[in-house]
Amino acid sequence: MKHTKVKELLNSAQTMQEVYVKGWVRTFRNNQFIALNDGSTINNIQCVVDFENTPADTLKRITTGAAVALKGALTESKGAGQKYEIQVSSLEILGDSDPEKFPMQPKKHSLEFLRENAHLRVRTNAFGAIMRVRSVLAFAVHQYFQEKGFVYVNTPIITGSDAEGAGEMFRVTTLSASNPPIDKDLNDYDIDYSKFDDIARKYYNNIISYLLSNKTSEFEAVSRIIAKSLSSQSNPFEKLIFFKPDALENFVKKYKSDSDALGETSFPKFFESLHRRFNKGGFNGMTKKSLLIEIRKICAENGWKLSNEKGERITPIHSIKKYPALSLSFYNLFSIKKEKNVDFSKDFFGKETNLTVSGQLEGETFAMALGQIYTFGPTFRAENSNTSRHLAEFWMIEPEVAFNDLDDNMDLAEDFIQYVIKYALDKSEDDLRFLDQRLFDEEKQKPQAERSEMNLLEKLRFVLQNNFKRVSYTEAIDILKNSKPNKNKKFNYIIDEWGADLQSEHERYLVEKHFKCPVILFDYPANIKAFYMRLNEDGKTVRAMDILFPGIGEIVGGSQREERYDVLVKKMKALSIDTEELKWYLDTRRFGSAVHSGFGLGFERLVLFVTGMTNIRDVIPFPRTPGNAEF
Repeated sequence: MKHTKVKELLNSAQTMQEVYVKGWVRTFRNNQFIALNDGSTINNIQCVVDFENTPADTLKRITTGAAVALKGALTESKGAGQKYEIQVSSLEILGDSDPEKFPMQPKKHSLEFLRENAHLRVRTNAFGAIMRVRSVLAFAVHQYFQEKGFVYVNTPIITGSDAEGAGEMFRVTTLSASNPPIDKDLNDYDIDYSKFDDIARKYYNNIISYLLSNKTSEFEAVSRIIAKSLSSQSNPFEKLIFFKPDALENFVKKYKSDSDALGETSFPKFFESLHRRFNKGGFNGMTKKSLLIEIRKICAENGWKLSNEKGERITPIHSIKKYPALSLSFYNLFSIKKEKNVDFSKDFFGKETNLTVSGQLEGETFAMALGQIYTFGPTFRAENSNTSRHLAEFWMIEPEVAFNDLDDNMDLAEDFIQYVIKYALDKSEDDLRFLDQRLFDEEKQKPQAERSEMNLLEKLRFVLQNNFKRVSYTEAIDILKNSKPNKNKKFNYIIDEWGADLQSEHERYLVEKHFKCPVILFDYPANIKAFYMRLNEDGKTVRAMDILFPGIGEIVGGSQREERYDVLVKKMKALSIDTEELKWYLDTRRFGSAVHSGFGLGFERLVLFVTGMTNIRDVIPFPRTPGNAEF
């Protein structure tokens, strides 16, 4: 006899004399009532056992987590809150579950505990609901694009290119980790750090300009403290910034910490604050990303290799906790070790390869032949970031459309998001109602000021019923500069100039406080965006767009692509991107180039928004994060 899904039984139009059902025991009470679930629905079906005629040994084996098969009559339920129940006539234990060892007992568990048991957490109501909604959203993605006539393209997972230009990639190699083949030895010559003097001076001038324009009161006091230690008649702050590597080493050898050198003062907070500002926002248009690009370029021109580079991150050589005064020293920001280069020509693919960060570049080549395509697959970022918004492995949806400009791109992204959210509302009603109640119960524990203005279902319907507000980056900067949190220095990263790279707190302010609706920002500064984005006529902004959502911040990033061959090559050379390595990509501009656009949507961020969860690790089956690759 074929078994019937619990969802089908609960939706049945009539009672039945005999049904056969299989599933897992959620609870068993009074030796009589089994709450059974088979994963097809958030709802359990009550199964009433004739305990007087059931062997005691069998009753003992009906425990939470046990797999069972039941036969019986589907009857109208005598209890409240349920339409049907099963009067059990026969029961078989398919798989036991020791109540002393099974961790998913019927009680409230912390999300951290459930992450540690990711292989079993899907047996809880919350994670069962989340994963069913995820499945529905994935289907909606394909259905939307298929209905629109898009071609689904499977772009490579192993790649030799870095679409984002960030360098935060996982290497794929079959070479020996302990004894790889060596191509070139940098020990043959010394590093000439004077090559960096011009950029170091520019970096220093930007810091001073920032300090003076913001009237930072600690500046003079800190300079006096440094002067006493460094015995400098010139600007002591300047001397600290320009410490060469050997001077840095002498400083840390001489002093075990800053306090030994400069005494117990309040200056560490001053330096740590400046370091955070640089690490996230930058100074007067110089961001960590733009600085790293210039450092990389100098290294590439001289055949050197950065040893502490982690994508967009520049890890200080000496700890900023131990030596906060050195946290902004230019030559403490990066290190060039005299090390050996691996000969990747002897590797499996004959070159250095990595796991992909995006299928966009390959997708563009197909769009320029098939008109409109989309990719939907796993991507990987080796960003050492332990936040509630980042994963090392995640799924990306990336459409690319020939002949679409930025306005068309924004229309497509907005229509797509509204479609998949509506599909989820239509197809996952029970699961979303459960998650809505879960979020409500969670928010009750928060102070009133921290609670959402809308519940989950209201928020989803709001997105469907309202157009997204379209705002230029320049307008957004003006709004943020004049906002109360910025003026009162409540933002962690103060907005004081055009060109700042917006942080999540800024994005959420625009969405949640100022406009109170989803926002599309466009026309970003060129120096904080990727090389492939089309340069505007002003020469300083690009046709980029980001869609910002409440509670999430950026959920979509896209652009009109640079279709002009000469402009694209010029941008690539300025950023030290190997044009020969990406010759195949440039061919799309050499042969039949045309205006085209696309965007990327992180699928997990979409699931995060639709389910009302707050940590991205809770919306993917097995999260991959720094220090964690379990299961």
